[in-house]
Amino acid sequence: MTYRTLDEIRETLSPAEERFERARRTTGLWLAPLTGAGVWLAASGLPGAQRGLAAILGVVVVAWITEAVPIPMTATLGLALCVLTGVAPAAEVFGAFANPTIFLLIGSFVIAEAMTRHGLHRRFAYRMLSLPGVAASTHRTIIVFGVTTMALSAFVSNTATTAMLLPTALGVVSALSGFMTAGGPAGSARPRFAAATMLMLAYSASIGGLLTPIGSPPNLIGRRLIEDATGRPIPFFTWVAAAAPIVLVMFAVLCVVLLRLNRPESRRIDGAAAYVAAERARLGRMSAGERNALVAFGTAVTLWVLPGVVALAAGDDSAAYRDVLAHLDEGAVAVLAAVLLFVLPVDWRARRFTLTWNEAVRIDWGTILLFGSGIALGGLMSRTGLAASVGDGVAGLLGASSTLGLTVLATVVAIVISETTSNTASVGVVVPIILPIAAAAGVDPVVPALAAIFGASYGFMLPVSTPPNAIVYGSGMVPIGRMLRSGLVFDVLGAIVIVAGVTLMARLAGLA
Repeated sequence: MTYRTLDEIRETLSPAEERFERARRTTGLWLAPLTGAGVWLAASGLPGAQRGLAAILGVVVVAWITEAVPIPMTATLGLALCVLTGVAPAAEVFGAFANPTIFLLIGSFVIAEAMTRHGLHRRFAYRMLSLPGVAASTHRTIIVFGVTTMALSAFVSNTATTAMLLPTALGVVSALSGFMTAGGPAGSARPRFAAATMLMLAYSASIGGLLTPIGSPPNLIGRRLIEDATGRPIPFFTWVAAAAPIVLVMFAVLCVVLLRLNRPESRRIDGAAAYVAAERARLGRMSAGERNALVAFGTAVTLWVLPGVVALAAGDDSAAYRDVLAHLDEGAVAVLAAVLLFVLPVDWRARRFTLTWNEAVRIDWGTILLFGSGIALGGLMSRTGLAASVGDGVAGLLGASSTLGLTVLATVVAIVISETTSNTASVGVVVPIILPIAAAAGVDPVVPALAAIFGASYGFMLPVSTPPNAIVYGSGMVPIGRMLRSGLVFDVLGAIVIVAGVTLMARLAGLA
């Protein structure tokens, strides 16, 4: 589960952590409305709609950070308050849920559900681990597991990728720990090999989610906000071309950081190859459900990438490219691919298909609610002029007026916020503010806004920072100290990669 109450996570917490969580969430119940009232009083000089929206955002942001109410419900509460206080009419506020990107997210989640339900992810993971020489080395095992996770999370949500690979990771850790030689098996109940594997699972899922627009909800929200503000589309293929080098450098830095700070007890693992081979043999031949899920997945990716291929062949100013781009809307493609799962049979005589509706509705609706609300609140900040007012004030206070200065500011603020609240919420707060700041400074807003999107997918220090962190921490294999230390180092180094990488790649890919 992505958004969990204190009662649902209590068993994974130490007594001290439980006291902290209880205080954090209880504080939010009274601090959120007090913050809203304080913002309302402090913003008396703003026009009515801006003042009301500022107060509502104060309530929402504090509630997001403290998780006093589940984050998706806090977001939708913010929309309801916008209507009730007259910030905007209901049709305008809730109209964001008709955005095509919502259907892109729903379709992607349905495809991911099919891949998980039929075990396609396990086959993929064991295929990677069966590469020659991988399972015999702790370092290579950890790195290849990270590559596998990163590749999956580029198309499946970070949370879903981490959740569906966690049983595989636990099985690999449990089995391979007993095979370690050259130093003997780990004597601790939580060996460094296990911690490194679990952290690699969580962190590489967050990194891989940056590779494609659909890899993570913050990408979709941020991209939509940039497109609405600039009028320039960011096609699927262009995003991948810009993000791929950054993601690869991030992953290389991650491998160095994790293996240096969580050095496995042994380099060699005798007998691991036989274990992986046995697990692959147990999977048997690819089932009809796996094949169908692969067909749907392949169809979606092919049609998402096709406009970029046409642009490379015919030019991005050609009629062919504009025609293909107009018809192959990413949301429509996702829905088409998802529908294939309901018509491709696994047993035609029994009329049993790849996915049933009751299975499909188990997708993460909370993230979809949060996503739509994030687009709506971001749009309202722009339309009411609140984002411009805040942007002008922040720019004057900090004196950031260059592309580099704004990119550093956007990256650092997004990372800091994402450490305490969801990545999606972080994008919804930072991007709508950074866009008008850049405009006021006469700077192309695409580079700092993209940096904010990438920074929002960070937050590696705490279990509450991202759902992948919470999932692996709940395994009991990762001491909080190791997560704090590894996450802090990677946050700092990753921020440098984001600033340098986004500045360079946005220009090379033609985004800025």
